[in-house]
Amino acid sequence: MMDHAIHDVSKTVGPQAALIYAMVTTSAADRDISDTELRMMTEIVRTLPIFKGFSADALAGVAQTCGEILATDEGLETILEIINGALTQKLRETAYALAVDIVACDGDVHQEELRMLEILRHGLEVDRLVAAAIERGARARFAHL
Repeated sequence: MMDHAIHDVSKTVGPQAALIYAMVTTSAADRDISDTELRMMTEIVRTLPIFKGFSADALAGVAQTCGEILATDEGLETILEIINGALTQKLRETAYALAVDIVACDGDVHQEELRMLEILRHGLEVDRLVAAAIERGARARFAHL
């Protein structure tokens, strides 16, 4: 069962923070959030229309709160509940796409991150074919010479 303070947080998380939770959770799956991943999250928050009105300065605090929730006994389940509660189905696809971009951005994909993407896809109920298209798009965007 969720800790009372965490339960209170889950009621107040908006769509933008939920999208950040998806990125942070996936990035942290290998126990290391790289500088490249952090820069990508910052760039996403600063440039994507979905984050209009959200201060990039708030990213660190949102990420820290996400990490605190993840550190609890049922942290991952709680994060998935929070994300699902804050996002429409369309925005759940956006959350998955952002998480995929974070995994792909540094060119160093770990098995733990792939597993987290699978858990996220199932938890957010993102259709398998939609997920495959999102993943293919990320491979094209982050291809290396």
